Amino acid sequence: MDVMRVRRPVVAGTDGSDGAQRAVAWAAAEALRRGSALRLVTALRLPGEGAADRPSAGRPGRADLLAAARGRLAAAVAAARGGAPGLEVTGDPVVGDPVEVLVESASDAQLLVVGERGSGGFTGLQLGSVAAATAALATCPVVVVRGAEPEPSAGRPVVLGVDGTPASDAATAFAHEAAAVRSTALVVVHTWSDPALEFGLASGADARVVEQEERRLLAERLAGWGEKYPDVPVQCIVTRAHPVPELVTRSHGAQLLVVGSRCRATPEGVPLSSVSQAVLHRSGCPVAVVPSGVGPDRWA
Repeated sequence: MDVMRVRRPVVAGTDGSDGAQRAVAWAAAEALRRGSALRLVTALRLPGEGAADRPSAGRPGRADLLAAARGRLAAAVAAARGGAPGLEVTGDPVVGDPVEVLVESASDAQLLVVGERGSGGFTGLQLGSVAAATAALATCPVVVVRGAEPEPSAGRPVVLGVDGTPASDAATAFAHEAAAVRSTALVVVHTWSDPALEFGLASGADARVVEQEERRLLAERLAGWGEKYPDVPVQCIVTRAHPVPELVTRSHGAQLLVVGSRCRATPEGVPLSSVSQAVLHRSGCPVAVVPSGVGPDRWA
């Protein structure tokens, strides 16, 4: 007997902020594309039991905070359903630290979607602490919704940053799937550098020879994906440049920028790679950070 496979849900964090509203809209459209349900999560910290439960001047009690959270969540659920008719949308407020709640809620998700800055952000900061921490700690791909448009023009490509090592394989798989569900092209960007050449010093390396070798390495990393996704046009760009400005520049004409994360961080450990951190702060479109070692069975 054939058993229909139940696809993992898309999980999105929401706190009622403008950034969260854009994230919910993006997540709803993505869940609809992927044929998945959408689960919305609102995390909140509550005062302790007893005296702290009673409202005081300027400080609401537990019941008031819960009621407000449920109201924000209900509004987000209604907005998601309105923007994606037919989509299954659920949600509940969860008590706890926002980062811990989001990471735990997405433990069975195909991807987690968050806004670049929530209601606790400060003017002038480009990326909120919750977005940065979830991108570093989650076990599934994390999309940080950046840019003014929650859903950029459908004609734009998906852009993938590849470093030429196996650490990029998970991001490569995710990017092909993302391009496929959007029926759009995939632009693969691989940069290289020679410190001597960059500083105008003599180098034993011939730039043309190095670029040919980098193209060969990239072709090896992409081998087989064209057969698996024959309907996804792929453009490969190999250039001598620093990866961050190159990826940021291309993000302004993209639907989604995909980068890898070499290893999963711990709360006390080093978070994302410098490239992932930098593009999260500067990208002109939503950014997907894909942990290395995560397989396509997570999202495909």
